[in-house]
Amino acid sequence: MSKAVVAITGRPNVGKSTLFNRLVERRQAIEDSTSGVTRDRIYGRVEWSGKEFTLVDTGGLTFSREKTFSEGNAEAYVQELGANPDGTKDLEKEVHRQVQFAVEEASVVLLVVDVRAGLTSLDEEVASYLRKQGKTVILVVNKNDPGNEEWDSYAFYKLGIGDPFPISASHGRGLGELLDEICKVLPLEEEFNLPEDMVKVAVVGRPNVGKSRLINTLVQQERAIVSEKPGTTRDNVDVAWDTDKGKIFLVDTAGIRRKSKVKDSVEYYSVLRSLKAVDRSDVTVIILDATREVTEQDQRIVGHVYEAGKGLILAVNKWDLMRTKGVSVEEFREKVKRRLSFVSFAPIIFLSALTGWKVVRLNEKIFQVEEESRKRIPTSLLNELLQDALMVNPPPTKGGRKPGFLYATQPEIKPPEFVFFVNDPALVHFSYLRYLENRLREAFGFEGVPLKMKVKKKG
Repeated sequence: MSKAVVAITGRPNVGKSTLFNRLVERRQAIEDSTSGVTRDRIYGRVEWSGKEFTLVDTGGLTFSREKTFSEGNAEAYVQELGANPDGTKDLEKEVHRQVQFAVEEASVVLLVVDVRAGLTSLDEEVASYLRKQGKTVILVVNKNDPGNEEWDSYAFYKLGIGDPFPISASHGRGLGELLDEICKVLPLEEEFNLPEDMVKVAVVGRPNVGKSRLINTLVQQERAIVSEKPGTTRDNVDVAWDTDKGKIFLVDTAGIRRKSKVKDSVEYYSVLRSLKAVDRSDVTVIILDATREVTEQDQRIVGHVYEAGKGLILAVNKWDLMRTKGVSVEEFREKVKRRLSFVSFAPIIFLSALTGWKVVRLNEKIFQVEEESRKRIPTSLLNELLQDALMVNPPPTKGGRKPGFLYATQPEIKPPEFVFFVNDPALVHFSYLRYLENRLREAFGFEGVPLKMKVKKKG
């Protein structure tokens, strides 16, 4: 399934990024001391009332000419914006195009306005543009901070968007009601009409790490463009493929760059499509470059796959170049594990897409990880393990109180989700959940599969 996309738009300085941060932070972040693990600021994953969606932050819309965004086609407008010596119009052009692409990809658009500044002509221009796109638009009136109740949100009815949702992103006011409305208008998750026995695999990584060449080697056909120039792949390339183990649906994605490197708006769009490809997948193969150390961007990509709950495999490509240098596989493996310690459960495969060395092992591992993601533990065995874990290492007390674990269940697969019912969830430290996760992996495997660990109060 592909998660819906919600785009945040509006003019500058209305609090779009503050709202983005607030909504994304409602989802538990990866707990790890390694820098660079958190998600890139362009996008984030939000979960609310049992629904998930991808949230996209966009730049502020401005207009530097008498001709406005709403008078005609947005693409024609941005093409007419010429460059000037200080590059401001170039920047404006890219911002407009990125907003355009984000709106095209989105199922729901949030139009953010500033209640303290009141209704502006620029707000009207943005609203006029959004009305023409045929998208579901929610009007978000920000900066209704405590003590500012005298500000009037009703003036924004003039935009013709619908009922305004007054919030304060900086103070967290009204966000629950906003999220309820978003979830109410979200479309059903997109289903892909593929055979049930077909494993959907996304191949992701930084530009020029060999994603396209690896797919060509796997299917033994030139299905994707291979070039030494980074950024060759712009759109996702889907390849259906039969193997000895079963059927695979491969998706080759554009290289995911850091936000500061995403200067071309087409590339920005490609990154968003790559993230959606991860959502579509059962298993994601993350390509690492053996000739380089694991970078912060590698960590971000792995972090996104981890948060998406997808089975993941780390494939170290170009190992043929390192073998000639006498580099030890175990030494490099330990480096990868140190930099990506939060996915220590992920298998690491060393291969060469160019020569085909060890590529066949990737096929086998894809099916193994997909099978692990569908594993369900009987409730009786799960609770036996819980009682044993509690006896070996009882949970620490907090404020003089000790958490009491009553029982555990596994309500979901893909990814496996474990729910522990306790007397008071606030007493359970995340480190103890990590301990329980390690015990689950020792007993039942789950290689390459993120586990969702939740605590709930009984009753």
